Amino acid sequence: MPKLNDVNTNDIAAAIRLGCRTMHNVFDADDGGVPFFRSLIEPETLLAFSAVHSEAHVPGRHLNALLSAEDAIGAAVDEVAIGNHRRAAFLSYSGPVALPLNREVKDGSPLNFCPHNLREGFHALYALARFRDDREARELAEKSIAAVGELWDADDGWDLPALEQLGLIYQDSRGFIQGEARMLGPLVKYYRVTGYAPALDLALVLKEKAVNEFYLPDGSFDQQRFNTSHSHSITCVLSSLAQLADLLGDGALMLQVMAFCEDGLWAMRDELGWSCESTTQEDSDHGETNNSGDILETVLILGRWGFGEYYHDAERMLRGHLLPSQLRDNSFIANPPNPDNIDGLRDVADRHLGAYGFPAPYGHKSVGTGRANLSFNMDIVGGTVASLCEAYREVVRSEESGHWVNMLFDHETEAVSVQSPYTGDGLQVEAKKAGPLWVRIPPWVAREAVRVAGATATWSDDYLFVAQPPVGSAIRIDFPLTEQELVLSERLHIEPIRTRLCGDEVVAMDNFGAEWTFFDPYA
Repeated sequence: MPKLNDVNTNDIAAAIRLGCRTMHNVFDADDGGVPFFRSLIEPETLLAFSAVHSEAHVPGRHLNALLSAEDAIGAAVDEVAIGNHRRAAFLSYSGPVALPLNREVKDGSPLNFCPHNLREGFHALYALARFRDDREARELAEKSIAAVGELWDADDGWDLPALEQLGLIYQDSRGFIQGEARMLGPLVKYYRVTGYAPALDLALVLKEKAVNEFYLPDGSFDQQRFNTSHSHSITCVLSSLAQLADLLGDGALMLQVMAFCEDGLWAMRDELGWSCESTTQEDSDHGETNNSGDILETVLILGRWGFGEYYHDAERMLRGHLLPSQLRDNSFIANPPNPDNIDGLRDVADRHLGAYGFPAPYGHKSVGTGRANLSFNMDIVGGTVASLCEAYREVVRSEESGHWVNMLFDHETEAVSVQSPYTGDGLQVEAKKAGPLWVRIPPWVAREAVRVAGATATWSDDYLFVAQPPVGSAIRIDFPLTEQELVLSERLHIEPIRTRLCGDEVVAMDNFGAEWTFFDPYA
């Protein structure tokens, strides 16, 4: 089966913009503009409402991603779309208590409460507070923090009689990690933006339970201890702990995060950053890209903390999995018959363009019998694009210690311009403002093979260091893009997946006859 159209794996911004396009086109005209959650391409083709995750979940993912994209790359966001997501988010908070609720049916009232959605509710309010200075969102976030404090206890859980008295229908999230722990990340973000102390107070309560009962110092993953097979919940709480450690400058907590990255995380990720939807799935190579996105955000923070090998992990994840797995060729999607003009059946192929979903390492759909359908749930594009925004911010970073080129993508800031070795004639870095320059060189490059022209450079761990780069003149750094062979582990995949890379870019991969693949077949 031929691969789909080639993807420029040097252009993170292009993937972000295309993902924004998807999030501009997910609103159900038959439901007052509330975004769809469900997506199917096979065995049927549709977009649809969810009684658990439509207004309580999708707006938070999309507001966080769209407004972050506007901030990170200057993406042109559709204010009508922002308004639709805001209205849907506020609809979810319009019930008898300030918690993110969902309707059972489209014409019903928001009464379904699933703690799993607390993360997404706070992400919506955080994004509006940060990027739109939205007073109503701030008031609602602070009421919601108070409501959680009144109705939930870290030891005893939810006050179910009180929820019932409020008329709410409690939908069990299957444990702390798949439920309440997920809100830790947006609470940290909210505190960074607003300084609202109760947000940090609740975040610390969540952190204590997470590290004392689940993410233990030995870094292990135990299915029974975590009490969930939902990989995304495990990875998003991990990234949340990294965010909190970063906020607090807590080295002990960051080392605990790193211990899980070195051990337990390998129960749900492979060498390219692909991550299984469920830690208990069988006979399927399908993954979930917002899991990979949370892993990406975690390793970016570790890289910024001085562990340079994690920037290499991040770059390989981007080139080898996240950028190739975006839906950029929708030619295989056939729009369904729609005699009744139902919006969820209208222009489905076009509305999916730019989406992320449940890919195998080799293509959009896994071989095997473990997952028979093909889907791109609409929340996943938001989670993945938000993570890509974090990656874009970390490609080049300028601070007191100088200009840091952490990943070798084509990139330009006010201070530095980078021409990638993957697209040009060698790596070229131009400092546009004075300051020391640090350029990370991948670990597969032999130091003796590196040639530097235009400046004097010395090695400092994983980086070439130029104390006084010439301002306005490019430094050329030459090294071969080494061909490498990699086998993705049979422990997570149906069988070992042979992969050929040029540098960190995948050029061929086993696909076992799958359809809609990303790379040339391994030969």
